[in-house]
Amino acid sequence: MLRTTLVCALLLFTTAPASAQPKAQTITSKGGVVACVSPPAADVGLAVLKRGGNAVDAAVAVGFAMAVTWPEAGNIGGGGFMMVAPPGKAPTCFEYRETAPAAAKVDLFADGKVTSLNHKAAGVPGTVRGLALAHSKYGKLPWKDVVTPAVELAEKGFTVNAALAGGLNRVLADPKTTNAEFKRVYGKPDGTKWKDGDTLVLTDLGLTLRLVAEKGADAFYTGAPAELLEKEMKDGGGLITRADLAAYKANERTPIHTTFRGFDVYGPPPPSSGGVALTEMLNVLENFDLKKHGRWSPEANHLMIETMKRAYADRARYLGDPGFTKIPDHLTTKEYAKKLAAGIDLKKTTPSAELAPEIAIDKESDSTTHFSVIDRDGLAVSNTYTLENSYGNRVVVRGAGYILNNEMTDFNPRPGFTGSNGMIGTRPNQIAPGKRMLSSMTPVIVRKDGKAALVTGSPGGRTIINTVLCVVLNVTEFEMSVGDAVSAPRTHHQWFPDAVRFEGVKQHPELVKELKALGHTITEARQGDAHSIRIDPKTGERTGAADKRLDGKAVGE
Repeated sequence: MLRTTLVCALLLFTTAPASAQPKAQTITSKGGVVACVSPPAADVGLAVLKRGGNAVDAAVAVGFAMAVTWPEAGNIGGGGFMMVAPPGKAPTCFEYRETAPAAAKVDLFADGKVTSLNHKAAGVPGTVRGLALAHSKYGKLPWKDVVTPAVELAEKGFTVNAALAGGLNRVLADPKTTNAEFKRVYGKPDGTKWKDGDTLVLTDLGLTLRLVAEKGADAFYTGAPAELLEKEMKDGGGLITRADLAAYKANERTPIHTTFRGFDVYGPPPPSSGGVALTEMLNVLENFDLKKHGRWSPEANHLMIETMKRAYADRARYLGDPGFTKIPDHLTTKEYAKKLAAGIDLKKTTPSAELAPEIAIDKESDSTTHFSVIDRDGLAVSNTYTLENSYGNRVVVRGAGYILNNEMTDFNPRPGFTGSNGMIGTRPNQIAPGKRMLSSMTPVIVRKDGKAALVTGSPGGRTIINTVLCVVLNVTEFEMSVGDAVSAPRTHHQWFPDAVRFEGVKQHPELVKELKALGHTITEARQGDAHSIRIDPKTGERTGAADKRLDGKAVGE
């Protein structure tokens, strides 16, 4: 039984003003639901559910499909985090963050000669191992059955829509896009611009995916694709070797957990900063009655902004790969949150420099994607994965057909240098061989009475955590529908630069005026792409919301 609400016209944020957030496209269903940025990939996930697959099967199928249909961020050359919440069991996190190659040095980016579009910017990919690990633990359908839909999309081709056409045309026209193989693979064969309705065929990527489907994840890390990646690295001056690939492992980790307003909130642990920072912020905000003031009140928004600043200061202080850095236990405690809450001045903003005085401050683009899935039995999956920047480092591995990440730029680039412009140089996230770079990815599952109540997450670099905070608060604190929660303007403050990014500047001018009176500096920018699912705790009805800030589709059984 499926009901579809009004679908608004697609608005691309290259043309739409930041103040005009489009309404989410929503569906309701008693069965499985998939919500993601790529319509063809959403259809793949739904088809897997209808064939008897569970939410993990569908999520793996969507992940591989988006490596074909959403090359801006969908990938097999990147990495990410998958939260899985089985009904009646504790949620778990599959972490498949990229790692630094063995040859990586701490000062790789310090002199500015290595850029984000350099072969050296690529970390060892984790996506294939991560999706395989999740499937081995929870999948129902055979591995080949969940990878083959992506193979067929690549080999037979798929229809390009306006969102994908616009993205491809922009990246191909950018003079910084210099990789010949990228231009060959993603350029239109006749040399004209891509348009809505064209067909894109990715033959080499199809061959790689077919090998993975038939031989398993090991084929990607030790077989012919590994040889092709090593050759690409040698030819381009990169760092990744076949030994780096063979040594890569994905991990199953215990999620970060907190409670908020009667809900249980689960997020990814380090090397993601998302679960820790989100937990810290929710714990702080639990000490205030935001709902009493109202969602667009200066009181509620001032408290949210001041909380964001404190959590992001702690992010810079403490967070990194737990294999290399000891993460303090107190960051996620309610007691610590009470101390932070007590330090918030309700009448004025606290300058960011005062929040971490021990860190010397010197004067001086991001593209991820998220999808949410739930099946008929209530198994929920929240997955965020990335190439880092839009189209990664814009290098396609010759013969293998996939785009490489530029995740090495997520390490702190200049050891010891933290700038007021937002550059962080603290020790926990400095480069080391085999180390996983700190991430902001925050796939989240919120539960009520042991059952999934909200599945959400977002792309957006360091803005991710605050996008997720806004969606979670909109649903749990302000009791919005999931469509309204996803569509509402979002706020971001990341400690430095000491300024607020707010999507709703034109929609809420009085709020902006009052926040400025409290001492906040306000700028305007689009934020996030939060494809989410809300489950009614009383009826069990599921509502999928596709965030139309970029593109997207929510589908249900």
